[in-house]
Amino acid sequence: MAGLAEAVGGPLGSRAGRHRWFTPMRVVLLLTAVCFALGMVQKAPCFDDTWNDADQRYAAMCYSDLPYLYTGRGFAELAWPYAEATAERYQVMEYPVAISYLAYGTAAATHLLLGTDDLAERSQRPVDALADPERLDAEVRWFVILSALALAAMTLGAAALLVRVNPGRPWDAVAFAVSPALALTGLVNWDLLAVLLVAGALWAWARERPLLTGALIGLGVAAKLYPLFLLGAVLVVCLRRRAWSDLAGASLAALVAWLALNLPAVWSSRSSWEVFWSFNSERGPDLGSLWLVWDQVTGSATSADVVNRVSLVLFALWCVGVLVVGLRGPSEPRLAQLAFLVVAGFLLVNKVYSPQYVLWLLPLAVIARPRWRDLLVWQAGEVLYFACVWWYLAGTLEAGSGGDSPFYWVAIVLRVAAELWLVAVVVRDVLRPERDPVGRPGQSRVTSSNDVVV
Repeated sequence: MAGLAEAVGGPLGSRAGRHRWFTPMRVVLLLTAVCFALGMVQKAPCFDDTWNDADQRYAAMCYSDLPYLYTGRGFAELAWPYAEATAERYQVMEYPVAISYLAYGTAAATHLLLGTDDLAERSQRPVDALADPERLDAEVRWFVILSALALAAMTLGAAALLVRVNPGRPWDAVAFAVSPALALTGLVNWDLLAVLLVAGALWAWARERPLLTGALIGLGVAAKLYPLFLLGAVLVVCLRRRAWSDLAGASLAALVAWLALNLPAVWSSRSSWEVFWSFNSERGPDLGSLWLVWDQVTGSATSADVVNRVSLVLFALWCVGVLVVGLRGPSEPRLAQLAFLVVAGFLLVNKVYSPQYVLWLLPLAVIARPRWRDLLVWQAGEVLYFACVWWYLAGTLEAGSGGDSPFYWVAIVLRVAAELWLVAVVVRDVLRPERDPVGRPGQSRVTSSNDVVV
């Protein structure tokens, strides 16, 4: 923000007064609200026709999982996701339990708002004829509206927590608040629930509260798997500090929190609860991954088993690398730096890299490397991929003779390259702490006009 400040009159002087209302927290929250609202507007073309136009959802790049899951997972008849009867009529929710609970709660609010009173009758009807199409479209729209409001509240909560992670640097959270990736992908799925919990874990660790950190990580793992990798970052920091009690406390709290959310689903239907795990282990190379590029370029058909084993080995080696970097740094790395590196490694070798997965990295990236240049390089790769994946699904990227879509491969590779750029500068910051924009107590650092500060 320093560069922007200079463009409109220069940075804040030592004798300048501060506005009583426009505090950093309020400005960040306002920017976050505007950004998320723009994301809602971007989905308007699909909302207008209730996502019924299969071509429009890709041409206008407004696809979202939310409306399809309302009718495709039993929420239209308010079926409990972990009931045996639900599994007999619908595809079981392939998400962790916290996402299923959130979707079910939103569906319940939708039925309460619209006064649905024929749920018992719907359970006796064919799945493709639950209600009048216009009535069902109205429910879908309100389900999306209520989901969007809930996700907006979570996004504001995440922004507020990020403001308070680094004392004296509240403006770092601006990069989260105005992120184009946040606007474009925030409503694709319910990933922002996990983002909120990850932001909470960063805030709790900054306040030296390992038990709360672990509990928030455990709740995050109940929403998406990736918050589990924050425990790897906690491990490295605790190894450097020899803080064994903090490590044990955070790990135990994470386990207890995860069990607390998962046990009700296990008791309801263990087979339905296991679908998330089996679904992810059985899928092969999918959208956004380098595995997909390899298969399409070489004409291979890599099996899910091979991808699982090789990805696991590659990720394990990546984690060892993060451990070495974290231990060799001249001073203790920050939790966000290590967590960003671990999660980035998981995404880079994973067999699927959906557009909204950028949200997994977003709160970690803006705290790990609060520099506009590097964040914009990374975001440019993500925005390019966001556009190309929908064009690819629409078939507009196919070669003139049909068949493969080389430009989609280029988009994937550029996205990976942009992410590796950010990985490289974070690694450099860990090994050369004087280059870290945040710095360490009592340590000089290199400053730049593209620091996310004012």
